[in-house]
Amino acid sequence: MAPSIDATHAVEALPHGGLPSSEELIQHIPLHHRKFLEDPEALAAWHEPYVPGSPEEKALVRKISVRLIPMIWLCYVLNYMDRTNIGLAKVGGMSDDLNLDSNRYSVALLIFFVGYLLFEVPSNMILTKSRPSIFLAAIMFTWGCITIAFKGINSYGALVALRFILGIIESGFFPGCLVLFSSLYKKNELSKVFGIFYSASIVSGAFGGLLAAAIIDGMDGLAGVAGWRWLFVMEGLATAVVAMIAVFVLPDYPATTRWLTPREKALAVKRLVIQNASTYTGEEVGHRQGFMLAVKDWKTWAFTVGYMAISGAGTISYFIPTIVTQLGYKGTDAKLFSVPPYAVALVFSLTVNFSADHFREKPFHAAVPVSLAGIFCVVQATYVPRHASYALLCFVAAGIWSALPCYLSYVTSVMVEPIAKRAVAIAIVNSLGNFASVYGSFLWPSNTAPEYVQGWSVTAAFCFLAAIVPLAVRYIVGPLKDTDAEVAKHATTTHHDHDHSRSTAAAETASYDDDKKVAADGATQYKTADA
Repeated sequence: MAPSIDATHAVEALPHGGLPSSEELIQHIPLHHRKFLEDPEALAAWHEPYVPGSPEEKALVRKISVRLIPMIWLCYVLNYMDRTNIGLAKVGGMSDDLNLDSNRYSVALLIFFVGYLLFEVPSNMILTKSRPSIFLAAIMFTWGCITIAFKGINSYGALVALRFILGIIESGFFPGCLVLFSSLYKKNELSKVFGIFYSASIVSGAFGGLLAAAIIDGMDGLAGVAGWRWLFVMEGLATAVVAMIAVFVLPDYPATTRWLTPREKALAVKRLVIQNASTYTGEEVGHRQGFMLAVKDWKTWAFTVGYMAISGAGTISYFIPTIVTQLGYKGTDAKLFSVPPYAVALVFSLTVNFSADHFREKPFHAAVPVSLAGIFCVVQATYVPRHASYALLCFVAAGIWSALPCYLSYVTSVMVEPIAKRAVAIAIVNSLGNFASVYGSFLWPSNTAPEYVQGWSVTAAFCFLAAIVPLAVRYIVGPLKDTDAEVAKHATTTHHDHDHSRSTAAAETASYDDDKKVAADGATQYKTADA
């Protein structure tokens, strides 16, 4: 039976003015991630004092970000397009070719989320024991191939089957990215990373429809193939090609990333271990333990309620073209006027999330924008002139999509360690939050046009609920700890000088060898925990 992890395992009183020594920090690294310390260069770097914001740390973060962010951003653009292209294919001729009525189309649309919801937690549990660069790229390559396979469907049953499989495969990508980000960046760096990452869905929402229309119209009949089938081929092919590149570009965890030097690995691990040392001892946790720790933590369910609310409000994106049309814009104008809400949201989202990291205050940066969005929804539910209504629509979208990445970064900052628990918690929050795509489709029935009082009213309620949750969690658990400030404050007493660190290196190497023996002796025990 595996050892349990609870509050008694936390470091309750850290020495040296509140911060652990280098020797003690090693005990906070999971055993299977300590192998990098076998390298003398890494071990020597480990003993050096950690200086937050040093040129070396900035260079490390820049190196990781240059490899990670552009690639994962492009991957998410393709993920979002592959997930939503069924609606564009429907109006591009798929509905007629497959004899889809509204009920059949709804089933094909929603069956995706059945697979998505069922397999998100297992997928994240697997990720914690895998290499993210391979795992995420493999997921991406597989869903790209499945997307290409849509070209050959000739029946409603085949459409439903492929949509279900696609949901299973894609379920691990978005939450897997969140786990990877939270394993590479400190809490005060996460919001801007999440903001940039989530901007991919905003950009895709703004221009994905225009690109899809160009493919459907421009390639219709080419080689005797309908335009909507070419849409699946082109987008699936792009996804598969990018996936084959991503496997060589994406990082793994700090201690296992191939293209980090031993010294960089030591710094990448140490800066995160110091941040989390007061809440986690580095003790190994199996899949079953991680799952139970997540489901027993009340914060998991609080964050789930909040994310279901904010995701429910976010389903307005499905209806922006419809709302724009009802405001009186037609044809090409309707397509063009669907873009500004996304553009405004992009600017506000990046601004809010960069500000959240700068001021190190995530809950308020999540609550304020979504609260303003709720107020604008209440105003929209009353009669307002057409142009004013359009302006309010832009700010509603901006408020919701500014808060969403900040909210998720707060979730990963609170649900910190162990990683098995964090992965399960993120998956639960995201999977149940995505259930909003099911009930959100009923918020804007056509018989409530053009005022859409029901849609605006329910969206307002979602916004206000989404604002309450992070503030309530912050009130109960307190503000996030500013570890960098504490390190700076105790810099002279936290660490031994470099000469003394080198004199203790041999002793710590012996200690590390002892830990490896413990890991070997405990292997059977941990396997039992994962059974």
